[in-house]
Amino acid sequence: MTWTSTWGEVLQRHFAIIGHDAPGTGELRLNDLAGGSGRMDVLARAVNTALFISHGIRTDSTITIHLMGGEIPRRVKFDGRILRGVHPDERSISGHIRSIMKQSVPPIGIWQEASKGVSHSGGSVGETLREWDREGVVARILDTEGVRLESEGDGPMGFVLSDHLPFTNEESAVLKDCQKVSLGSALLQGHVCIAIVHHILDD
Repeated sequence: MTWTSTWGEVLQRHFAIIGHDAPGTGELRLNDLAGGSGRMDVLARAVNTALFISHGIRTDSTITIHLMGGEIPRRVKFDGRILRGVHPDERSISGHIRSIMKQSVPPIGIWQEASKGVSHSGGSVGETLREWDREGVVARILDTEGVRLESEGDGPMGFVLSDHLPFTNEESAVLKDCQKVSLGSALLQGHVCIAIVHHILDD
C-alpha cells in the first residue's frame, strides 16, 4: 500500500526524529534554540532538510518530530504535500512549533491540524512506527553498522534518527525489528543524514 495525495503525488519518504530534551509544552525561546530549548535547533534543521529544496518543497516527503523532554510527549508532523506558510529557516520552523506547544496535547493517534501541512498528536516513536506499518511504510534506522542504503525499490520508506543523544533503552527496544541502514562510517548530524538519504534516493 502506498500513500498518495489527492493530487496523485506518491509519498515515498518519511522521516522521524526524536528530540529527547525538547519539551512538548511550555515556552520556546526562539533566541536560544540550541540552549534552553532542548536542542530545538537540531529538530528545526531536520525539518528544513527533509522538506525544502531550492525554490520549492518536496511533495513526496513528511517528517515527524518527537518532543520527549516534557511530562507529556508530543509529535509534530510536517507534510510536504500541503505545507504552506513555513519558511526554510530554523526560526520560522521553530515558531510554528512554539505555537503548537501552547496548545493541549491531543490524544495519541488523533492528529489535529495547527496550520496548513502542520499537525500534532500525542505519543512517542512507537506510535509513529505503528502508523507507518498500517500505511505500508517500511521503517529503517540510520546506523553506521547497518547495510549500505541504496537507491532501489518503489515502496514508501521511513527513516528514524535521533537528535544529539543516542536512543534510550526503551526506544532501542521499540526499534529492534527495524532494518539498520548505513550512510557510511562517520557519525553525522541528523540533518546531514537526511540530505544524504535524499541524494541517494533522488539518483
